[in-house]
Amino acid sequence: MTRLRQRLDNLPVGRKVLAALLVLLATVLLVANLAFISAAYWISQESVAPEALHTLGRLIASPEVSQKALASPAAAQALLQNLDSYSPLRAAALYDRRGMRIAQVQLGDALQLPVHTELLESWRQGEFRATQVIELPQPGKQSGYLLLVASSELPGVFYTGTLTASGVILVVSILLWTLIARQIRRLITRPIRHLEELTRQVTREENYALRVARGNQDEIGSLADAFNTMLSRMEAREQQLKRARDDAQDAFDQAQTLAEETRHSNRKLELEVQVRGKIEKKLTGFQKYLNSIIDSMPSALIALDEQLYVTQWNQEASALSGTRLDEALNQPVFLAFPSLKPFLPQLKRTAEQHKVEKIERVTWNKGEEPHHYALTFYPLVGGSGRGVVIRIDDITQRLSLEDMMVQSEKMLSVGGLAAGMAHEINNPLGAILHNVQNIRRRLSPELAKNQEQAVEVGIALDDVTAYLEAREIPQLLDGIQQAGSRAAKIVSHMLSFSRRSNRQMAPCLLPALVDQALEIAGNDFDLADSFDFKTLLIQREFDENLGAVPATANELEQVLLNLLKNAAQAIHQRDDEDEPGRIILRTRLNPPWAEIQVEDNGIGMPEHVRKRIFEPFFTTKEVGQGTGLGLSVSYFIVTNNHKGQMEVHSTPGQGTCFTLRLPLTPSSESTSI
Repeated sequence: MTRLRQRLDNLPVGRKVLAALLVLLATVLLVANLAFISAAYWISQESVAPEALHTLGRLIASPEVSQKALASPAAAQALLQNLDSYSPLRAAALYDRRGMRIAQVQLGDALQLPVHTELLESWRQGEFRATQVIELPQPGKQSGYLLLVASSELPGVFYTGTLTASGVILVVSILLWTLIARQIRRLITRPIRHLEELTRQVTREENYALRVARGNQDEIGSLADAFNTMLSRMEAREQQLKRARDDAQDAFDQAQTLAEETRHSNRKLELEVQVRGKIEKKLTGFQKYLNSIIDSMPSALIALDEQLYVTQWNQEASALSGTRLDEALNQPVFLAFPSLKPFLPQLKRTAEQHKVEKIERVTWNKGEEPHHYALTFYPLVGGSGRGVVIRIDDITQRLSLEDMMVQSEKMLSVGGLAAGMAHEINNPLGAILHNVQNIRRRLSPELAKNQEQAVEVGIALDDVTAYLEAREIPQLLDGIQQAGSRAAKIVSHMLSFSRRSNRQMAPCLLPALVDQALEIAGNDFDLADSFDFKTLLIQREFDENLGAVPATANELEQVLLNLLKNAAQAIHQRDDEDEPGRIILRTRLNPPWAEIQVEDNGIGMPEHVRKRIFEPFFTTKEVGQGTGLGLSVSYFIVTNNHKGQMEVHSTPGQGTCFTLRLPLTPSSESTSI
């Protein structure tokens, strides 16, 4: 199909026109024949056939013929056999007075004719051929019926006549088509060929002075005029081209001169572009280098324009605010960093008045722990406009170190005071304890010397003993001895601030040391009535990666005992009895430190108490229940003897956490303490 279409498209114009005429004639002839046959068929079925059936029915319905035909089935069959030669008839059937079919005749293929008159109507509705039902009246009897079915075929003579007429029309059409083809060749094909030959000649000879002869006053004649006009213009254009060629040659010579000059200019431009590219590359590298420096700084740096929109944002700012760089740029600072919204007045004042603003301390949560920050707002003035630079410094560790330094200075000053006081107090304390011991010895009935002296003065030593017991003198002596021992213990604690131990540091396993202190605390602590240390929930969280740590075991044990005792007492003072008391003991490797944490869920402490917790003689307990030296001595052991750190975090109503940090490697000063 595609090849046929290509061949038709490539035919000459005249043949295309002739082919179109031939197709048109064949189509007209075919449509005319089909229309004629359809009309004849319609007339035959709608007019001729019904009329013929009606006429035939009237003949058979005559009394003489109908009575004879209904007399017997044989007579009926004989009557219908006489209709075989009637071409418009397709089938016929006779029904007697009872409506039963008694005879039938069919021409061609057998039809399913109804066997009873009751089925005639429904059968006729489904039959597409013309049918007639004719009543056959009988004098004094019920009528019979005749069914006639018309043939749906046209007579053969009709087809023969139609084909003959079509052949005559076809011959006449071919003759007409031949005549038209000659005229098309003369009027269309031949002028086009002449125009084509002239075109080839112009192309071959490049002679634009040739002209085509003007033909008829039709489209081809107009085409010839247009072709001649085109040749005239092309001839004039050829002359212009010759003149332009000469001018172009002159211009070419000038262009060569200009091209040489342009090459020199281009070389200069190339050098300038290379230099500019190197400069831009260096600037880009320098910008990246500056951005790397800014991102590497531990402080959060944020640059804002005059409208307080973010123009610069380093990694520490992203970590602190939780906002990525691409989300923060070109956004208002209070949206990119919501925590800075309360400081918008200071930011505006810095941008408008060019004044440095400082916020000494701000507390924000970083993760689950509170951190302290210092904010500084610097005015930014440059060629691109005004703005503000924000610097946010994490001062949490600095504040902790400052607290530790203050505490260390206090410890040093108290250490010197404690050394002098200890020497002054130890002498009377020694005399008191010695005299109490002598009094007990001289009142004892077991010594022979006491018996002898009693006899000399005439006193019974047993009576003296009974009198002393009646007056509770031994209890008073016990009180004096206990008070003296307590005072001696306080002096011993005070001396620990100024004296160095002679014990050598040795590698210690912190988990074993913590378990040992816990066991001693469970057995030896004398806590408040109805409170048992063993009822507390103890959680151990020991770091398996932590090895032996250089330390003095008995001193660390004393520190842990103090912390465990304080934790148990803080839990005992709680009002909430629904939640069980809990102490968490942790060891953790945090180079260059080994950490020990003692955390409880006791009553906690307010901030003003937390700041003074390590001061000597500072206590929140009732008079007679605490000396205020336990945590001071612990702090001195950790910071002075072990060169470590000790800090406390506490929230009122939630609990307290003490953290001890010990160096993983002993310093030269702490090898012998």
